[in-house]
Amino acid sequence: MDQLAQLVALTLAAGTPLVYAALGELVTEKSGVLNLGVEGMMLVGAVAAFAVAATTQNPWLGVLAGMAAGAALSAVFAVLALTLLSNQVATGLALSLFGIGLSAFVGLEYVAVVIEGIPPVAISGLSDLTLVGTLLFAHNPLVYLSLALFALVQWFLYRTRAGLVLRAVGESPQSAHAIGYPVLAIRYLAVLFGGACAGLAGAYLAVAYTPLWVEGMTAGRGWIALALVVFATWKPWRVLAGAYLFGGVTLAQFQAQALGLDVPSQFLSMLPYLATIAVLAIISRDAATIRLNAPASLGKPFHAAA
Repeated sequence: MDQLAQLVALTLAAGTPLVYAALGELVTEKSGVLNLGVEGMMLVGAVAAFAVAATTQNPWLGVLAGMAAGAALSAVFAVLALTLLSNQVATGLALSLFGIGLSAFVGLEYVAVVIEGIPPVAISGLSDLTLVGTLLFAHNPLVYLSLALFALVQWFLYRTRAGLVLRAVGESPQSAHAIGYPVLAIRYLAVLFGGACAGLAGAYLAVAYTPLWVEGMTAGRGWIALALVVFATWKPWRVLAGAYLFGGVTLAQFQAQALGLDVPSQFLSMLPYLATIAVLAIISRDAATIRLNAPASLGKPFHAAA
């Protein structure tokens, strides 16, 4: 049972960056904007967080820097896609490639740097409890924060007037504009929130999960987060479940290696991406569900004059 509890704890830790990135992208897409630059924003957030943490010796300042860097990069996307009406797919892909290159350049001097990351929570008398302590009281603070973010997003989207307005903008921006809602401002805020969440996901990897800086350390998690939003059919609780599912698949490759299975390591590294392809292939067969849940104006430019 202790080994099972430890496995669950490791799965939660592995799935946490996907929770952050996918929830941020979900809110962005609920407003009708498709931002494919999650991978780039995660990497920029990771290198910014690590650089600030290494300079100040304060990993929490690094987390804030990572969020700010992700939001700043998403602001560039917002100006191009929302104000200048560039193609959202092409702009998002360019943003991702830019983030990958920028993070590699900025991170050159931090490759061999060692920092003291954010440690797991240690509650005297609780963290040491058999089974329960491992499951509930021994996680990293950012793991608990990701669960709080999930609850906040779920409440915001379906229990508040502002969440209703956001979803209305994603469904019919023309109608929302006609009754006086600032569509562009709402979409700007949604994009910035998504960028901050992606930056937070990268910061978690750089100052809590590892903690270190390695070029391309997100290893495609940004793309998995994008797929996860579709897998979840734009529902927060499914995002949470899917993130931990993919976290478990990611963890499985290390468990297989630890057990000494005679399987090439390259094949084991493919497991999360094979799982992503398999899940998307299964979901794509149910086109009606995707049409029913996807925001109607997703990826479509909005002309305020209209």
